[in-house]
Amino acid sequence: MDIRKQHLKQAVDQQIINAKQADDLWALWQQQNEHIPQFGMTHVLYYIGGLLAIGAMSLFMTLGWETFGGAAVVLLCLIYGVAGVALTEYFRNRRLHIPAGICAVFVVVLVPLAVYGAQQALGFWPDDELVYRDYHRWIDWRWLIMELATLAGAVVMLWRYRYPFLVMPLAVTLWYMSMDIADWVFYGQDGVYDWTFKQQVSVWFGMVMILLAFWIDARNRSRLDYPFWLYLFGVITFWGGLSMMDSDSEWSKFGYFLINAAMVFGGVLIRRRVFAVFGALGMFGYFWHLADKVFKDSWLFPISLTLVGLGIVLTGVWWQKNEAVLTQKLQSKMPEAMRRFMQRKF
Repeated sequence: MDIRKQHLKQAVDQQIINAKQADDLWALWQQQNEHIPQFGMTHVLYYIGGLLAIGAMSLFMTLGWETFGGAAVVLLCLIYGVAGVALTEYFRNRRLHIPAGICAVFVVVLVPLAVYGAQQALGFWPDDELVYRDYHRWIDWRWLIMELATLAGAVVMLWRYRYPFLVMPLAVTLWYMSMDIADWVFYGQDGVYDWTFKQQVSVWFGMVMILLAFWIDARNRSRLDYPFWLYLFGVITFWGGLSMMDSDSEWSKFGYFLINAAMVFGGVLIRRRVFAVFGALGMFGYFWHLADKVFKDSWLFPISLTLVGLGIVLTGVWWQKNEAVLTQKLQSKMPEAMRRFMQRKF
């Protein structure tokens, strides 16, 4: 529930609680949520500045530093890394958790650049035409050492600081690895890629990330949302690979629709909007296929689809009336660990 200060004032006006209790409750909630990002000017400034600094060492890295050689790149990363850790500690000691987490992520983002510079300096970089700027643009197996080092750096920083935002570079790197591993394992003859294999790897890798996120979510007892980024990039990886698959079978396409429908309802069940968003996109994509290909000249299809939509709305009305009873019955049939997880979610 989105509870604001005016809601507490209304409770005071209705004599449900007194003014001191309202102030104490608000102070408690403010303290508990100080580590949670909010859409306010302070946090917006934090993230704009932090993402600019992170982007400067990743997405926006220019070719200028290439002219100084790998040793200069490593030196730059060491200087920035020490400054990033110092700022992380500074903000952490002052309980400024949002900027501390951003600075910690900045340090992790330096890891692949430092490894790239070290490989160049030692003469181990295999291709002069492939430069660091391409790391975020091209799928290539030669990034794997950089990605493994980044995972190690993210795990160490997450162990040290426990900020949920540190899961973001870890999740992004796992996403990159899913594509680069496919490139490494199955590179076709004469430079021809097997895109079907890449799509399958993406689907399975995404499923593993989602299961890992769910496992963390089920065991997370704090208010910190550690699995958020794993859910996000797991769904992107899984859904992206699944949606790029092509089949002439209408049954396969219907199976795709059922998977997306399950994502929508599963997302509602575990309170994760990313499943519902991508699942809804997949469902509408399937209906677009039906309207454009299967029932292209049918006058009955739009009418049938309208009736189905109204039926779903009526189902929602029925569910709203019986939600408490149905939820209780559903949870009573679940294993104990799953029941505790669902009760915590609702």
